Amino acid sequence: MADGNITKDAMYGAVAPDDFESMLTLDRYGERSSAFDKIISATHDHFWDPLDPKYIDFSEPFDLETEALMPDETQPILRLPYVAETLKDPKQKIGFINYMQLRSFSSILHGEQGALNLSASLCHVLYDQGAQEYAANQTREEARHVTAFAKYIKVRWGRPTVCGTALKSLLVEIIEAPEVYKKIVGMQMLVEGLAMGAFSNGYRYNRDPLARKLFQLVMTDEAFHHKFGKIWADRTVPQLTEAERNQVEDWTAHCAQKLLFDRGDPREMADIYGRFGLDPERVIADIVQRRKERDPTRKFKGETNVFRVLIKTLNNAGLITERTRGFYAMYVDMDELAAEGLRMPGDDIAEAGIAYLQAINFQDRARAVTIAAE
Repeated sequence: MADGNITKDAMYGAVAPDDFESMLTLDRYGERSSAFDKIISATHDHFWDPLDPKYIDFSEPFDLETEALMPDETQPILRLPYVAETLKDPKQKIGFINYMQLRSFSSILHGEQGALNLSASLCHVLYDQGAQEYAANQTREEARHVTAFAKYIKVRWGRPTVCGTALKSLLVEIIEAPEVYKKIVGMQMLVEGLAMGAFSNGYRYNRDPLARKLFQLVMTDEAFHHKFGKIWADRTVPQLTEAERNQVEDWTAHCAQKLLFDRGDPREMADIYGRFGLDPERVIADIVQRRKERDPTRKFKGETNVFRVLIKTLNNAGLITERTRGFYAMYVDMDELAAEGLRMPGDDIAEAGIAYLQAINFQDRARAVTIAAE
């Protein structure tokens, strides 16, 4: 088995990427974990095809020239004095909001591509047949997400924007990591947790019905992907030694820090500001000033706040302890988070999406599918 995986349960064991010979071991064919069987069988319930308009119709129009995809109040940059003074023309402001959404959708697209490659790499190395089949299913589902978001961007804008430096760096680091625990924590827990927050937020506020349908359909898959990571956490975290736990917690905090801070580097946004007649230095100066004036005790609020959902995902998985709690407590009320229980804000949206898909896929039978962590 590959070194450094911190494997506490055989079903998460892995071989080296170049060790295909181990996959041919005869005893392996007679062994299979049943831990993922429910997730695998539920694949049929939430199947959808982004190229079939009976699931989602990408020809549905939306006028980006006259209507903003998101409400003004969801765009804090518009409250900066200099930006508010400069973007007085309603049409210019709509253009700014919608271009920011292009960047947001592009980041999601790049993240989905990362998830596709990540799940494919897990499929390549996981030794247990059940775990390997789950990873193969996720690979297929991530591939349709890439297709769907690429198609949405094409019909609304034509072409995505480049992947941000920080996000690209993190995705490369997670995908190329040889340790399975780094892949699962980094992608299945952190990036998927961030995505579920972004999708929940988009489903709630986006004014484009096509975007809202896309978010919901993707969430029907992502909720199960998150469940795979939760099973890993339940089987692994309680068995970690102190040194191993510190190692996992440090990796988790490292990834979270990149997602929490680096993703919003205002200097990476300089090209956007110039595109809309804004002096990048003046915008950045306003951002710096706002951060200085911000109440240091202020926390992320709102159940669909992207970073709040991310931190709740980690907390539910037992990846935050007293040792690292202070880092996350700077941004959320940890007691409030714990009191909310395990259910995630995206669960209701995903379950409604599954019911929608069941009505299409199995019109003669409909059965409930529970996606909340067991």
